[in-house]
Amino acid sequence: MQTLLLWVGKTNDSRLKSLIEDYAQRINRYQPLEMLTLPELKIKGKLPETIQKEKEGKLILEKIKKGDYVILLDEKGKSFDSQKFSLYINKKRASSSKRMVFVIGGPYGFSEEIYAIANEKIALSDMTFSHQMIRLFFLEQLYRANTILNNEPYHHQ
Repeated sequence: MQTLLLWVGKTNDSRLKSLIEDYAQRINRYQPLEMLTLPELKIKGKLPETIQKEKEGKLILEKIKKGDYVILLDEKGKSFDSQKFSLYINKKRASSSKRMVFVIGGPYGFSEEIYAIANEKIALSDMTFSHQMIRLFFLEQLYRANTILNNEPYHHQ
């Protein structure tokens, strides 16, 4: 099963970019992973939150294909420990969906339209992190899930 990680706005910090690329390469040893950055809105600071979420939502919808299994990374989503997340990933891979799409929204979250098309929501923590750091944290957990599923020692380091 293909996996797409979709997010709004580029990663500005070169250190985060480097780590994101490192984990993406590691993950690609186990599963096909595509990462797609949607452009930030040019006038974002001048728009009300709801309008910004709607405009970002339209950009997200353009990248969702029929048959995709859409999972939002959302603070109100279901939480997992690393072991359970690995089982979750394994179960999703075994499903008949063509592509598993994980979405990280913009600074204000998702529009109602995006919530409506999502199959699930998952949370990485009860804490709040920057949208740029969540990208790295999610990729690290996806890598960890793959090493757990392959009985590799990374999880215990």
